[in-house]
Amino acid sequence: MPSTPPLRSLRVLDFTRALAGPFCTMMLGDLGAEVIKIEAPGKGDESRGWGPPFQGGESSYFLSCNRNKQSLTLNLKAPEARSIVLRLIQDADILVENFSPGTMDRLGLGYAVASEYNPRLIYCSISGFGQEGPNRNRPAYDLILQGMGGLMSLTGPKEGPPTKVGVPIADLTAGMFAAHAILAALYHRERTGEGQFIDTSLLDGQLALLTFQAGRYFATEQSPALAGNEHPSIAPYETFRTSDGHVNLACGNEGLYQRLCTCLERPELVSDERFSTNALRLKHRPALIEAIEAELTKWTTKEAIARLEAAGVPCGPIYRLGDVFTDPHVLETGLVREMEHPSAGMIRFPGPPYRFSQSPTELREPPPRLGEHSESVLARLGYSADDIRQLRDAGVL
Repeated sequence: MPSTPPLRSLRVLDFTRALAGPFCTMMLGDLGAEVIKIEAPGKGDESRGWGPPFQGGESSYFLSCNRNKQSLTLNLKAPEARSIVLRLIQDADILVENFSPGTMDRLGLGYAVASEYNPRLIYCSISGFGQEGPNRNRPAYDLILQGMGGLMSLTGPKEGPPTKVGVPIADLTAGMFAAHAILAALYHRERTGEGQFIDTSLLDGQLALLTFQAGRYFATEQSPALAGNEHPSIAPYETFRTSDGHVNLACGNEGLYQRLCTCLERPELVSDERFSTNALRLKHRPALIEAIEAELTKWTTKEAIARLEAAGVPCGPIYRLGDVFTDPHVLETGLVREMEHPSAGMIRFPGPPYRFSQSPTELREPPPRLGEHSESVLARLGYSADDIRQLRDAGVL
């Protein structure tokens, strides 16, 4: 008998827009939480307007990160809206917001107020630079943080400009780290009964991702330079040319390097003193790359992958998204999901990136239309049809 999703029965108030916050709350929704997305009347989350492309008038950007949510429109500057939010807070488990630091306090909805109404509430603030420090009020978008977090200084061809990652990695990792912290806070609450405040930022996430590159800097006090697709500590571990394209190779130990040399029918690359250890291969990397590519360019990418895989050498093609989302493995493992949307029709997206044996994720609701659930959410709070009509006439909804 299937179990329920792990966060079923938990309620999330979602005061987020754009990407970092919505990605976090979508993850919680996929895990079973009820997510009520609070949006400004008439315009909503700004990502609703980010396009083209649009599907049935709905932004594909918005659709990509707002499934499993209900939309409640509220003019948060109206006193009546604050009363509604405080009633929602009393019954909520989690609140996530990504306004500029201090905004929720000015609205009378900061953590100090919210925790008085609900001491068990887990309140997570996601911002560009965090709630404290000299940059706390600095405007922040993904591109800005990829630059200021160091990632762009490590990304791009050796002779080219610093390059951003092809997805908004600062936003996405901030959302993931926020969800990770919220789950830890839920465990703390389970043991102690206490809610708490969580402060995380795009900058925090970018620095956390630096891992071994930060380690190299701390060990040498030298900032790593642009290196293209080369791994700074392992060789060969990069992208190589074939006769009709490219292939990625990753030889993370001596045994794999020896298998590669055997596959290429170049045993002298093992005995050559310049390539006898990983450290020496790094030192003589240009000569090593030239020798490997001299063989790989005799084969097509398909031929190279077939030969390397047969030899047990880690390798892979460089897929475009059309290749990714039609790959048999991706399709068979359910990584592409689809839902019917009332305006956009059938929509597809990458599904939750994990599979539980006992508490499965679920796709319950398509991304909401603006204000789609305002009346049903307020009715659950005890507002009558007349109350709701008056709130709408007053511009609160």
